[in-house]
Amino acid sequence: DKSFTFETKLPPVTYFLKKAVNLKSGSKLPGKDSAGTISQAQIRDIAEKKLKDLNAYDVDAAMKMIAGSARSMGLQVEG
Repeated sequence: DKSFTFETKLPPVTYFLKKAVNLKSGSKLPGKDSAGTISQAQIRDIAEKKLKDLNAYDVDAAMKMIAGSARSMGLQVEG
């Protein structure tokens, strides 16, 4: 028996962040140059989509992870 299981996952968080803010790429200098802003509502929406793929138990923990990814891309997080 040469069967196997294959699990497909959603795209990476950066894909959803760029799609939410309509960016082509993040900032080249994330600590100094801003690429745009993202709201808490957009972060919550992404967290709810990606919750099953992330290493988080609830939406609030997933939101913190996604906000960190947004900051490392050079996005300003509102709120």
